Amino acid sequence: DVQLQASGGGLVQPGGSLRLSCAAPGFNISSYTMSWFRQAPGKGPEWVSSSNADGGSTIYTDPVKGRSTISRDNAKNTLYLQMNSLKSEDTAVYYCTRQSNWGSRGQGTLVTVSS
Repeated sequence: DVQLQASGGGLVQPGGSLRLSCAAPGFNISSYTMSWFRQAPGKGPEWVSSSNADGGSTIYTDPVKGRSTISRDNAKNTLYLQMNSLKSEDTAVYYCTRQSNWGSRGQGTLVTVSS
């Protein structure tokens, strides 16, 4: 059973930073590529970033490239997304997924970037 729980969101001013976490109590993330998606109010889901199983290969969507870093601690079975220089357009609910399967998302975390 895929269980994913994102956390770490909140209200942050433009230019600020947040680190999102994703716990996966139902399976071992070390066997899977893991991804982050986001969904802004009134919009469809947007893929943000993916990390291969050992974290050695990462990719990002252009709007966050250079401002965000995906990482994982397989020993803690946790995925992370460090986001810096946040912009208002980063406001969204962020979800982690197994591989790039939107259907596997669980609880998301809301990031609001506003002054």
